[in-house]
Amino acid sequence: MAISRLNHAVLYVRDVARTVAFYRDVLGFAVQHEIPGGVGAFLQAPDSTNDHDIAFFGIGAGAGDSQAGRATVGLYHLAWEVQTLDDLEEHAGKLAEAGALVGASDHGTTKSLYAKDPDGLEFEVVWIIPAHLLDAAAIESGKGRILPLDIAKEKARYGGGTRGGLGISVPLGVTV
Repeated sequence: MAISRLNHAVLYVRDVARTVAFYRDVLGFAVQHEIPGGVGAFLQAPDSTNDHDIAFFGIGAGAGDSQAGRATVGLYHLAWEVQTLDDLEEHAGKLAEAGALVGASDHGTTKSLYAKDPDGLEFEVVWIIPAHLLDAAAIESGKGRILPLDIAKEKARYGGGTRGGLGISVPLGVTV
């Protein structure tokens, strides 16, 4: 009786339409279903097979900022995986253009962008080194420290079109 993966997340936001527009226009999510009157919306990531990956429920413009991590316990961030470093670079540009990009880190085995949505809720966009390209240097470089991300350097090392996550987050040899 094992859990295999996270299927979706649900967030409370001030303005569902504003949040949907951000996730749709900046990250490429598609609206699968909306609850009329700005009550809620269910979105699917571009390459997902889930019914929906994230849902939003509006609680109004007067809602306070999340205090998670500052004054209360709560969720720090969600991480969205991309297939290639070219995808990661494209997202870096879109997030920067939207004024949402707040950081870019090299964690050794993962290459990450950090951004905030219109309500200031943080999320990560990540590329994962595939298992067949993992080496001791990548594993060691991420232990106990966070380095600045240099996407051009990573593309030169792994290739911009290399499919990330293979053998890590994407199972090999699975058939149905």
